[in-house]
Amino acid sequence: MKGCVGLVLGSGLGSMLDRMEWGETLDFGDIGLPVSGVAGHQGKMVLGRLDGAPLVAMSGRVHLYEGHDAKTVTAGIRWMAERGVGTVVLTNAAGSLREDQPPGSWMALSDHLNLTGTSPLEGGPNFVDMSAVYDLEISEKLRAIAAGHGWHMGSGVYAGLRGPQYETPAEIRMLRTLGADAVGMSTVLEALEAKRLGLRVVGLSCLTNYAAGMPSATLDHSDVMATGKSAAERMIRVLKEWLESR
Repeated sequence: MKGCVGLVLGSGLGSMLDRMEWGETLDFGDIGLPVSGVAGHQGKMVLGRLDGAPLVAMSGRVHLYEGHDAKTVTAGIRWMAERGVGTVVLTNAAGSLREDQPPGSWMALSDHLNLTGTSPLEGGPNFVDMSAVYDLEISEKLRAIAAGHGWHMGSGVYAGLRGPQYETPAEIRMLRTLGADAVGMSTVLEALEAKRLGLRVVGLSCLTNYAAGMPSATLDHSDVMATGKSAAERMIRVLKEWLESR
């Protein structure tokens, strides 16, 4: 596994596993990782290949809103790092705050706002430089590959909140003022832990809905999963081409 890519799959994105050649499958509970009770998070590590490229796929994650702390939420990142994963791609389902990035589109994370009120780095003097959390070189490669397939992948700032409730229209206006382009309930803590461990970090948001207060906004978890599943196929093609070029 040394030097291979780790892929964390968000809500509705587990269908990406259907395109992998599976080697070993490990249930979270059997390897000491916490198990999520949220629909769309299967709770397993898949060690395999995507068109010949080695890949570790983490299907599902646990969240703060389930009652876990920041250390527990990021246990899967440490598990992958301990086994030699050098680059981690964090995917999530997110609400779009921009009308030019509609549901069904993808956004590469350029930065984030940690509004969860916690950090996996608590408990010690972990003064990690967060000037460049996300690897923009890889993100730009992915965006270029997407453009080559004829579709636009945006770029922007992801606001990570605790949840589980969806945001109010007033909160969305606040997030826009703070500079957010998308909002969700995961990813930022994983990114912090991965950065601390020296991994290259890529963040990809599947924009599954417009945020509260925007035209045509629908906030329902089943819709989130359905939109994520339909958008996953395009991202699979981009990831495959990027993995082949590494």
